[in-house]
Amino acid sequence: MVTKAKKSGFAKHSIDAAIARGQGRSATGESLESAIVEAILPGNLGLLIDCETDNRARTIQDLRSVIKKHGGTSSPSSYLFSKQGRVVFESKSSIEVDDSLEVVINAGALDIWSEENGAIVISTEPSETRQVGEVVGKALGLQITSSDIIWTPIETTMTSLDNKEIIQDFSKMIDELNLADSSIRGIYMNIARGQVGEEDWNDLESKLT
Repeated sequence: MVTKAKKSGFAKHSIDAAIARGQGRSATGESLESAIVEAILPGNLGLLIDCETDNRARTIQDLRSVIKKHGGTSSPSSYLFSKQGRVVFESKSSIEVDDSLEVVINAGALDIWSEENGAIVISTEPSETRQVGEVVGKALGLQITSSDIIWTPIETTMTSLDNKEIIQDFSKMIDELNLADSSIRGIYMNIARGQVGEEDWNDLESKLT
């Protein structure tokens, strides 16, 4: 029962914080600033945490403490990732992704795909995210549900995870990071699935942006 209560409280706190961030302020009403926390985890894996916080020094300190607890070190890791724009559109059964590729490429997008829930997603250059999203939405008759700048692992730097215990520890670490600071917008790792069970991998992957 205690665990459920904690999860419920954490979920409400996260929702309140997300609403406030969308309005450019913290849950306490303070103005926000961006912060990127970079680290290298055991196995020479890159970790990058994107935050929008009202107390940059506190956020960095709290997150680094969790990372250190799980064997990570504060070290540059952004070179393992590239920035991309991501635009998510509403689900629409009449849209065929393969048939729409030429349209979105001509509009300036880098790629298009469909997620498991049916949502249509495109990737763009970071500086063109909003403009390309609007053009693609108009061309395909789709409404935008979200638009973000994300960090994508560079494919040649990605490392496969083959150890169940390591995956479970990383999953626990991400939970602790989110509990330590509600200003997190995205958590990124340059990892790929190796010889591990689907359930363990899906649990970890669902917690990454």
